[in-house]
Amino acid sequence: MGGVGEVRARMGSRMELHTLLALVLAAGLTATSSGQAPTARLRQAAVPTLGVHELALAPASVHWGYYDARLAPAVRVASGDRVRVETMVAGGLQRLRLAGVPESDIPESLKVVERSVTERGPGAHPLSGPIFVEGAEPGDTLEIRILAIDFLHPFGVNAFSPGGGVLPDDFPYAQLKVLRWAPGAARVEFTPGLTLPLAPFFGSIGVAPPPLVGRISSRPPGWHGGNLDNKDLVAGSILYLPVHVPGALLSIGDGHALQGDGEVTGTALETSLRGTFELRVRKGARLRWPRAETPTHYIAMGLHEDLNEAARLATREMVDFLVAEKKLSRDDAYMLCSLAADLHVTQAVDATKGVHAMLPKAVFSTPAGARRDP
Repeated sequence: MGGVGEVRARMGSRMELHTLLALVLAAGLTATSSGQAPTARLRQAAVPTLGVHELALAPASVHWGYYDARLAPAVRVASGDRVRVETMVAGGLQRLRLAGVPESDIPESLKVVERSVTERGPGAHPLSGPIFVEGAEPGDTLEIRILAIDFLHPFGVNAFSPGGGVLPDDFPYAQLKVLRWAPGAARVEFTPGLTLPLAPFFGSIGVAPPPLVGRISSRPPGWHGGNLDNKDLVAGSILYLPVHVPGALLSIGDGHALQGDGEVTGTALETSLRGTFELRVRKGARLRWPRAETPTHYIAMGLHEDLNEAARLATREMVDFLVAEKKLSRDDAYMLCSLAADLHVTQAVDATKGVHAMLPKAVFSTPAGARRDP
């Protein structure tokens, strides 16, 4: 997406200025208080003053392999606040180490989480959170604006293993491949003379399920979002998730440096990411399934064990969106989907498969008399 780097640069400078101002204000307030140590109050003063929060990668802010409404929040934010979240590579450090990544290249924060978080499963994803969003209630929608995404380390790993991927009988063995890129690079070399564009995104962004459901695995995506593996959710996009518990309890993880639609080996270019998100509560805007949008497209999602049924769900969700938001008749919405929407296989390797329908926003703004480019 054009302008992602510009967004990141603007966000970085604004956040640095806001953080500095918050610290100055907090120090002044503390100096006039009744003798409490200044350092004990700086973080508390900075958060409510400017609505910018940090969720650094640490054992206390990671739950591994599941979503659960009983988890205590790692941080509380107001609707409209921004959160910068650090996440750890899916599966932990095992694949990186097996692929030969030197210990000296692995950030210490990842090693601390690997050693300290021992309650894991049933899924493989270390998730950062949960984030409690004030005012979010069941029946609302959580709007997650993805403002910026950065790498915690300049390498990632792709892999396949026996019984995994879409061709398990063709590849009944394990293989790992580490790809490295220069800091700030736009592409990564796959083999000599073959390069791929870096397009980082978070494979897993989800909210807690209803309490009666209990703990659910981080592997299959669903009505809570979770392991969507949707490569279009890069910086500049917006994800909408239905809220099932007070505060939503948002968790984020499964960083990908790039991925093709389908994720056919079962893995993307797995890495660790830092993301900046703006969270907003849409009161009473109930959704049945996750939806999204990019600067150029509307996205409806279908998730089901059967890929054909996932395609039906994605199409039905797009029809419902067009009727509710664009005020089309159901007949016209269905025909518009046939003429202008594209169905993508999001991923075909999890127990629950994904299809997402993408409809260009331009169909609603381009005049009928516009001429085609020569």
